[in-house]
Amino acid sequence: MQGFASLMWLLSTALILFSGFALIDAALRREDSYRAADKQTKPFWLIVLGIAFVVDLIFPILAFLPIIGLIATIVYMVDVRPALRGLSGGGRPRRGSSSDGPYGPWNGGR
Repeated sequence: MQGFASLMWLLSTALILFSGFALIDAALRREDSYRAADKQTKPFWLIVLGIAFVVDLIFPILAFLPIIGLIATIVYMVDVRPALRGLSGGGRPRRGSSSDGPYGPWNGGR
């Protein structure tokens, strides 16, 4: 029985870390990115992910509410976060101009 309890503790800790990461990521994104990606507003996602984080802290993993919070966190991580990252270039620095192809500029070096 102790092995099951330690597994539940590990899952609960992973769920708290996952929802905490999503909450921090949502807080660091710009407000206009949410509107540009045609997703809900930044305050909406901060409230939803904040509630999911608090519920994960309070309730055990076998309760119903953490499962709803997990679903909200997964929706943010799978749908909203990639759309926001796509707008900002994925966090990678851009090199060259927008007319650069794989072997150099498309516009003859202008």
